[in-house]
Formats: sequence, C-alpha cells, structure tokens
Amino acid sequence: MKSKTTIPDGDRLLAMLAALSSPHRLRVIAALHSGGRNYVSQMARELGLSRPLLHLHLQKLEEAGLVTSRLELSADGKALNYFEVADFLLELSPAAIAQAAASLTNSNDS
Repeated sequence: MKSKTTIPDGDRLLAMLAALSSPHRLRVIAALHSGGRNYVSQMARELGLSRPLLHLHLQKLEEAGLVTSRLELSADGKALNYFEVADFLLELSPAAIAQAAASLTNSNDS
C-alpha cells in the first residue's frame, strides 16, 4: 500500500511530532513496521519494556494516528489487543510547517 503525502493541520502535526520524539516510540513503530501487527505482551517482551509502559507509548502513538489497534479473540478465547502501524507519510518542509502553523487552534503554547 502506498502512503499518500498530506500536510496535517497544526494540532495533528504537533501530536505526531510529540509522539515521535521518544526513542521507545520510534522502536515501537520500527518493530510494527518490520514485524507486522502484534499484541502488547509479545511486543513488550521483544522490546524489553513493561506492559504498562508500552501501553502508555502505544496510547500516545494511537492518539497521534500513527498506529491503530483492534481487539481480537485468540483461539483459546483470550482477548488480545493487536496494534499495527497506520498508513502515513510525513514530509517536513518550511512550507508544510508554515501551512500547519496557520491552522493551530492554540497559538499561545510555548
């Protein structure tokens, strides 16, 4: 699937950049990209993170629209929350940042 380049509005751009500002979250994106969808317990073992910490990172990534989740039942009846990378392509340029900045809903943040 080919990602389409779009310029996000200012608030979404800030959320995406904030979500990507953590080494742990970059590793989560990389693991999901290379290994495909996965559930929290397995990812936590693979990344060497606790499940609660991984949940926090996944929540931040999902809020930014960078990953998606889907609850599924396993063969033995356990509920597993699978995560996968969302289809996105983010290009940064001065013009894209200027366009995004013009749409910020709260310009008083520092």
